[in-house]
Amino acid sequence: MNTTDPHQLEGVLLVDKPQGLTSHDVVARLRHRLKMRQIGHAGTLDPLATGLLVMLVGRATKVSQYLMSVDKEYEGVFELGKATDSHDADGEVTDTQPVPPLTEEQLREIFKGFAGDQFQTPPMFSAKKVKGVPLYKLARKGQEIEREARFIHVHAFELLSLTLPTAAFRLKCSKGTYVRTIVHDLGKKLGCGAHLTVLRRTGSGQFRVADATTLEQLDALSHADIRRRLIPVYQAVPSHVL
Repeated sequence: MNTTDPHQLEGVLLVDKPQGLTSHDVVARLRHRLKMRQIGHAGTLDPLATGLLVMLVGRATKVSQYLMSVDKEYEGVFELGKATDSHDADGEVTDTQPVPPLTEEQLREIFKGFAGDQFQTPPMFSAKKVKGVPLYKLARKGQEIEREARFIHVHAFELLSLTLPTAAFRLKCSKGTYVRTIVHDLGKKLGCGAHLTVLRRTGSGQFRVADATTLEQLDALSHADIRRRLIPVYQAVPSHVL
């Protein structure tokens, strides 16, 4: 579609991604629904995860670098006592250990150690590419290669509830943070292993999942209705970015 077409849709669309779909699946669905190719997103979600996916429609794709760089917020659940190769419930169990009799106070104290600046090694089961090949493709072949640690920042890691062997949490972190790896590292620190079972992105920068639209809702909307839900680019990013 001609990018100079005044009728072309343009802006930021907030989508509530369902479990089981990749971020690319959502892009494909939206391209088919809107009958246009120039659609992207500002930060992936694993198939296991649900929640806020910031979709960029039309010329809004030009500000993807800025919108991908903002902080993210999540709520999730992890299970203690089992570690998996993918660090979440989609992977194969690699170790099982007894769960210590933790209290909420003890777990909150351990959570504090994950706050602040740190380096995190991306998991093998991730879309990060090494020499052009996604790590998960190598992992599926049973290969494990050395990965370069990346700098991340955890603003807040809060315990919401504890019902052993599971716990619910809230996390606010910088871009590029693998939440499931934080859970995996927590399991190692506790000595019993842990893996992520539920993850929902609740925020990305100024945007909130409460304002997002589900794919089912999008399918029922007219193009005019979808246009009204688009956030103009000038409202989505600071003026110096444009």
